[in-house]
Amino acid sequence: MKTDFVKENSQTAVDTLTSSYSDQWAGAGVEESSAFIQFMASNDLIFVVLGVSLIIWFTLLFFMIKVDRDVSKLEETLKEEKDS
Repeated sequence: MKTDFVKENSQTAVDTLTSSYSDQWAGAGVEESSAFIQFMASNDLIFVVLGVSLIIWFTLLFFMIKVDRDVSKLEETLKEEKDS
């Protein structure tokens, strides 16, 4: 019996907050938002996620190739100094 009363009061509090702030939480429509948000809304979000993940993977690949070249140069330099 007491739990029903608590549930009713908590539900009333949530409804009061929702009705009080519903106009402020509505936000701007897609038409009024930035070009990036319009792009994301017009396309499926999976393609946006795929694009971002591909950018991250290519950046990591580029970094690994660069580090490998630098390490190879250092190995060659050390090998030449050792032979001299």
